Amino acid sequence: MSETNSRRNQNAGKSAGQPRPDEETRDTSPAPPAAATRDHVRAEHAEEPDSGPRRAKPPEQKTSGGSAPPATEAVESDDALEAEQDRKIQVSEEVNNPERILRLIAQYKREHGIPVDPDAESPRSGATRQGAVRGDDRTLDLVFRGQRILTTAGIVPREIGIRDGKIVAVEPLGAGLTGTEEVVVADDEILIPGLVDTHVHINEPGRTAWEGFASATRAAAAGGVTTVLDMPLNSIPATVNRPALEYKRLYARDQVFVDVGFWGGAIPGNGPALRELHDDGVFGFKCFLLHSGVDEFPHLEADELEADLAELKTFDSMMIVHAEDSRAIDRAPQGIGDEYQSFLRSRPRGAENLAIAEVIERTRWTGARSHILHLSSSDALPMIAGAKRDGLDLTVETCPHYLTLIAEEIPDGGTAFKCCPPIREVSNRELLWQGLLDGTIDFIVSDHSPSTLDLKDLEHGNFGVAWGGVSSLQLGLSLIWTEARRRQIPLEQVVEWMSAKPAKRAGLRSKGKLSLGYDADVAIFAPDEAFVVDAGKLHHKNPITPYQGKTLSGKVRRTYVRGTQVDFQQPHGQLIRRGEV
Repeated sequence: MSETNSRRNQNAGKSAGQPRPDEETRDTSPAPPAAATRDHVRAEHAEEPDSGPRRAKPPEQKTSGGSAPPATEAVESDDALEAEQDRKIQVSEEVNNPERILRLIAQYKREHGIPVDPDAESPRSGATRQGAVRGDDRTLDLVFRGQRILTTAGIVPREIGIRDGKIVAVEPLGAGLTGTEEVVVADDEILIPGLVDTHVHINEPGRTAWEGFASATRAAAAGGVTTVLDMPLNSIPATVNRPALEYKRLYARDQVFVDVGFWGGAIPGNGPALRELHDDGVFGFKCFLLHSGVDEFPHLEADELEADLAELKTFDSMMIVHAEDSRAIDRAPQGIGDEYQSFLRSRPRGAENLAIAEVIERTRWTGARSHILHLSSSDALPMIAGAKRDGLDLTVETCPHYLTLIAEEIPDGGTAFKCCPPIREVSNRELLWQGLLDGTIDFIVSDHSPSTLDLKDLEHGNFGVAWGGVSSLQLGLSLIWTEARRRQIPLEQVVEWMSAKPAKRAGLRSKGKLSLGYDADVAIFAPDEAFVVDAGKLHHKNPITPYQGKTLSGKVRRTYVRGTQVDFQQPHGQLIRRGEV
């Protein structure tokens, strides 16, 4: 057992070292099989789903320095890693077994009075707002009017008419649109399209002590986000087959304050389930190229990635990839202790660069659609730009923490800042901004990946033990706007990066713009209002953020989803499916 595993196993049994699915407070479903229950997030893998923690190494392997181990040790290490991957696949097969999940679905429906007959499906969450009773076609449910409305023509004086949750009129200010409700946008406010965040970990069912549909979507609405796409892991079971998707929707159906869609997962052995998930409305498929952080979601090897890309090509779906190379991470120095620089060395840029190169080439060979998640390494920008010039159907995202935080300012022991890939140096951050401006990076999403406070190891500040993930769903617009205006980047560009572009890539055809026929998802934003971040006042379930005490510019004052104002009491969001929005 390596030093990493030894230290982490000392914490076994403590909440910081051994989170268990049965610790969550709302999920009443039966516990997974015994072996899986103990191993969902073992002490040696206390990372976020997107963290890709180092896989277990045999005790004789050297963990310091950057050189490769001797040949004999390398063979032993490869054997150990293969055995470990086999164990994770076994855990995944137990936890994600479709027959087991179908029994959980039936039990949930009985307990909640939902018809078990699949043909008697209840209406989806959040019925659309009904049109007003009117005597002529000019009467609308809702009208916004103001001097600053962000439309496809820029920030201009406009009146926006809403009927049945859709934008049905965009007229010059003074046109005299009338509605059952009329909202005047104040002179210090701008009406903007609701943001679209395609990278959110909600964690329900199974780990709702970390987050849940109600808390996550409240946070989204408070930050002007009107649509989120939920990742296929950290929930239990993972969303890797059709029953698991149905089970997750049961939990979400009456809880969402904004519109919510789902990604499927691509793991070893679930190739036959991919088309079924696609047909049931997932927006694409997520995979990892190293350990995902939870054993029920094992990673793909490069050849498996290629096979799944080829399969997705047959029905025009997309693979979204956590791109860090497992072998590069395994051979990097271990990031144990409270020194951030030590942790940074354990997740080198080269690990990202190698994995991104692999994704590019496998995308090239298959002709499939692919997307790089949470880009951190600016070194990868030239090869990404080259792949786009070559005509590959490849897009890239980055996140607020990579654009606003820098390694030089992260304090030792500051595990609230831990995420994987990590926050890098100031020079790296500047190149990421340049990548956004020149179009190499396509858009910005949160990668909201929360956990409980104890999993962050706040007491000891050990980066090797702490869960990796940043909770910023509520703060993203203000974070990016604060940094963008300092760089003289206009709000129109920020909203395009955070709304129109992610919506387009995900296939959300009626989201991301204030335009005729689009969903009436809007936010009233005060760009000059400043506030100080207080984690205790955020809607996230666990009050921890690396932005604590930071002064930000721009505040969301009100959010509307399909023409209905979010009141944070009564959920009105809808569960959405690919092809329906």
